[in-house]
Amino acid sequence: MNEKRTVLITGASRGIGRALAMAFGENGDNVVVNYRRSEQSAQTIVEAIKKAGGDALALKADVSDFDEAKTLVEQTIEHFGSIDVLINNSGITKDTLMLRMKEEDFDDVINVNLKGSWNMIKHVTRPMFKQKSGRIINISSVVGLIGNPGQTNYVASKAAVNGMTKSLAKEYGKKNITVNAIAPGFIETEMTDALSDEIKDAYRAQIPLNRFGKTDDIAKTALFLASKDAGYITGQIISVNGGMV
Repeated sequence: MNEKRTVLITGASRGIGRALAMAFGENGDNVVVNYRRSEQSAQTIVEAIKKAGGDALALKADVSDFDEAKTLVEQTIEHFGSIDVLINNSGITKDTLMLRMKEEDFDDVINVNLKGSWNMIKHVTRPMFKQKSGRIINISSVVGLIGNPGQTNYVASKAAVNGMTKSLAKEYGKKNITVNAIAPGFIETEMTDALSDEIKDAYRAQIPLNRFGKTDDIAKTALFLASKDAGYITGQIISVNGGMV
């Protein structure tokens, strides 16, 4: 087990976020489970982490709001004393072809996926600079690397997150802060469960390992990137996609 750290995870009430929270909680870290709507789900995760012997706190905030993101960081530091790992996992989709995409469909996705990540990094910068250490992990997507029809808004947000990751790694390296991104492929979540078998089969055919990933695959990658073993890795986009890209 690593030395106990404080890990702030945005959008942690379900899917990949839930797996991230549980993985770090079971690792013995203090975990802040951020949520926007699902308070009950967030509290359930907090209770599970505490049962496993860890400590956790659920905090509501819309990370796309600059001031709410600031308050989230301040509440985390007030409760646990520091932020050692920030994982920007919050994300939404509003998929449709460009011809039908409304301006608000584009703006909403950019505001949560890109601006939300920027807001959170902006507010943890001073505390991490002051302690001269930190890990920032952005959850991107395989489509940010290859594109996808019907997702110009989502793809733009994730491609931008990848670029931001590389730029910030260059800015923050001298302060002993690493900045990396994980680009998941097709991961089994509640969102993908709703897809038809036909669509799932089409995606599976593109994956050399011939199966979909698990949320734990992403959580284990994040655990590694947050560990001392990954201290010399920064500015990287780690693809976890079964060979799809």
